[in-house]
Amino acid sequence: MTRSRVNRRNFLKTTAAGASALALTAASYAKVHKINERIGVAFLGVGGRCQIHLAIINRLAKENKGVQPVAVCDVWDGNKQVGRGLYPSAEKVGLSADDTKHVTKDYRRLLDLPEVDVVCVATPDHWHAKMCIDAAAAGKDVYCEKPMTKTIAEAHAVVDAMKKYNRVMTVGVQSMADPRWRMANELIRAGKIGHVAQAQTSYYRNSDVGQWRYYKLTRDMNPKTIDWDMFLGHAFQIKGLDVPLGPKMPFDRAVYGQWRCYWPFGGGMFTDLFVHQTTHMIAAMGVRYPKRVVGAGGIYLEYDGRDVPDVATVVADYDEGCQLTITATMIASYPVEEVIRGHLATIKFLKDGFEIIGDNPKGGAGIPARLEQTIKGEYVDAHPPRWTKEWHHADTQALWENFLKCVRDRQQETLSTPELGAAAFTTVAMGVQSYRQGKVLFWDNEQRKPIEADASWAAAWEKRSKERGKPNQIAGWKAGDTGSLLHPPAYQKLAGPWIDGKDPADTSAG
Repeated sequence: MTRSRVNRRNFLKTTAAGASALALTAASYAKVHKINERIGVAFLGVGGRCQIHLAIINRLAKENKGVQPVAVCDVWDGNKQVGRGLYPSAEKVGLSADDTKHVTKDYRRLLDLPEVDVVCVATPDHWHAKMCIDAAAAGKDVYCEKPMTKTIAEAHAVVDAMKKYNRVMTVGVQSMADPRWRMANELIRAGKIGHVAQAQTSYYRNSDVGQWRYYKLTRDMNPKTIDWDMFLGHAFQIKGLDVPLGPKMPFDRAVYGQWRCYWPFGGGMFTDLFVHQTTHMIAAMGVRYPKRVVGAGGIYLEYDGRDVPDVATVVADYDEGCQLTITATMIASYPVEEVIRGHLATIKFLKDGFEIIGDNPKGGAGIPARLEQTIKGEYVDAHPPRWTKEWHHADTQALWENFLKCVRDRQQETLSTPELGAAAFTTVAMGVQSYRQGKVLFWDNEQRKPIEADASWAAAWEKRSKERGKPNQIAGWKAGDTGSLLHPPAYQKLAGPWIDGKDPADTSAG
């Protein structure tokens, strides 16, 4: 396919989801909602990532977008030089350290405040579910950082809570504010790339200090300034799950400040980084829960006391007849292409859009293509939220603006729903479980939990090949079917078992 450019406006005219693919702009936001309809935001866990959320809400408040930061919570007093923690964050949003009603180490006190409409949950992962569920029960809407939860059971408990209490929630996967994934999904649903067979995505980094060790530890991180028991969460449970949020253990600055390195509090690359890529890829592919998952990797270089691997891969197979591979290492930064491969074309995602690279299955088998020269296709410019020299968080701000609009409109279909978040998290968390237990896992959709795999996956596809791959069934194929798309050559009629010595291709045989 020759390379050409497709204007995004014209593309969106041809897709049913065109309007929803557009991120809410500041101008349209101001027109839709009255300035004096203020949404009060409380921030639970004001560490490094939350500083961006504070800045965004401050920015929107100054622009009179009907939102206001009203409360902060963190277990650490904070350090002004490091720029995070309870009191430095309170100062950033105009709250006094003496205002114990709105500046506290106990998040539960903030849920009782009528001026709090929305909570932003940006704590370590093991606290996400508890805070989200408690906030929903208190009548608050929720912006929760990814990953949505620490465990698969928690993810589904959160989904249930948002439905039960009729709350609006978005999961902070900022790439979901980018229209590329919805535009690609429209093409796939329209059959433009044929049957989706395989997709791949990655997250590569390199650091000689070790992944997440770049979070600075300071002497004033100590038991006098940190509510260590609250951080651990060993005295807290989620009703119905009845397990402590975290273990009881001695104070350790590294566990507190670099918690992503340790299994009790996070999932390393799997849940911190893979969730980003998995969320937008399954949204584009149009799949949700995998049927079969295997996780691989190891700690191959970062021998610094961490639990989590520095090389990891998750392979997820789906009942729809396709596969997703998510792979990464934290000790080398050369990436792989982010693509969705279909029988008739491949979608290759680029910085501001994607290419549609045609594929011709009639070309026959041959030597695989190589990438010494980039293969060009039809380019679609998606115009994602763009960073500027002055503002580097356009995608996160766009996700917030969409969420705040949904809060006002009481619309639960945000750009990054808890249902999508649960599916993405389940995928990578099954990868963690597979890696740590050395087992291949199936997803049991009725029980909403992983179970140990057996030989039935391969056997089922082999059976389908025998039953549904017959030439006389091809004509009835339609989009979404997992039957064969092949066009067998005439000589395939010579195939088949000889019963009682009779040639199945011999029409004269009795």
